[in-house]
Amino acid sequence: MIETPLISCDDHLDLNMLPADVWTRRMEAEWGDRAPHIEVNDKGMAHWVCDGQSWGMWSGKAFSFGGPKPIKTAYDRGGVEDITELRAGNPKLRLEDMDRDGVWGHLVFGPVTSIKTDDEALMRACYSAFNDWLYDDFCSAAPDRLIGVAMLPPHPEPAIDELKRLAARGGVKQANLQIAVAEPRLEDPRWEPLFELLEETGIVLSFHVTVFPSATKAFDKYKGSPGATFLHAKMFIDQFLDPFVDLFAWGILERHPGLKIVIAESGVGWVPWVVEELDYRHHRLWECADYWDDKGGIPHKMKPSDLFRRQVYGTFQQSPTAMRLLEFWGPDNLLWASDYPHPDSIWPNSRPTIEKTMGHMNPEDVKKIVGGNAAKLYGLDLSKVTLRAKLAIGQEAVAA
Repeated sequence: MIETPLISCDDHLDLNMLPADVWTRRMEAEWGDRAPHIEVNDKGMAHWVCDGQSWGMWSGKAFSFGGPKPIKTAYDRGGVEDITELRAGNPKLRLEDMDRDGVWGHLVFGPVTSIKTDDEALMRACYSAFNDWLYDDFCSAAPDRLIGVAMLPPHPEPAIDELKRLAARGGVKQANLQIAVAEPRLEDPRWEPLFELLEETGIVLSFHVTVFPSATKAFDKYKGSPGATFLHAKMFIDQFLDPFVDLFAWGILERHPGLKIVIAESGVGWVPWVVEELDYRHHRLWECADYWDDKGGIPHKMKPSDLFRRQVYGTFQQSPTAMRLLEFWGPDNLLWASDYPHPDSIWPNSRPTIEKTMGHMNPEDVKKIVGGNAAKLYGLDLSKVTLRAKLAIGQEAVAA
């Protein structure tokens, strides 16, 4: 058994698990009932409403689906019957779940695309209020273990303003851009101040997979069909290809060598071929260097694979493919995750799963992947928690 503190780099605090006063306590005085709040519809289902628009379900009220649930959740797997406790959004209960799983730290992603309003001032207020709640009320319960990922608006100017505000308050290690709905594309110069600020502050930028509009239409079209299940395989990669290639094609990584990017929950097996192809295109570009001499030359000096190894990280849960691609990724760029509390997470079986999928590997590489890389990327001192983590491992072993 790997005796090292586990840092899971992709865990969740979705809209359905947020406390009911996340926004109202900070926004109600100015925005009244336009602020995000809970309403119960005529079917008895509780949901979030903002400015008259429904954002999605809330699990703080019991609701019967009128039959067996079609998908087993992580809580079902762990024998937790009452999710109205909102365990993921309650620091005390979440830490209990982490201890049960033998996991020391969580990178906590909020509801990545739930904030929907055409009123820019209201949108800005919603993002700021959530981020303040995340750090002041949630992560503050155990700041060395609950590592909040700030949410950035999907447009340059409000995203830059929010990042400036977060950088001034301090303590923010990562910020997530909703890349599936972000506009304009990353090569637009309006994003440059964001990249500069990220590089200056050392805050990591992440892109997290989500259900985005085109995928939702596909699911609606094939709803009720077994084939719809397989659309996730396309969706997870599809929304990452454009922004991932843009990072290299338009020189973003090369211009900003201090910028660190985490691609979360999109899988890591597709990346090697794309980087290999980028290297080939880079080679072809330089084969024709004479052609570009009178057109300003070629700004792309570094091979994409070198930029990738220097600046890009990817998360995974349990992936035999990823383990076989370790030679490409290297032991320093992979970040393990449990994906708590999503249905396809490995909670509460993280340590047995790591043993099963990585037990054959070099222990030093495994230590990096399951915690060491995260500690280095986010500036965490795991030497302070090693004893406590070993004690947790020991308790887990006794319980087993």
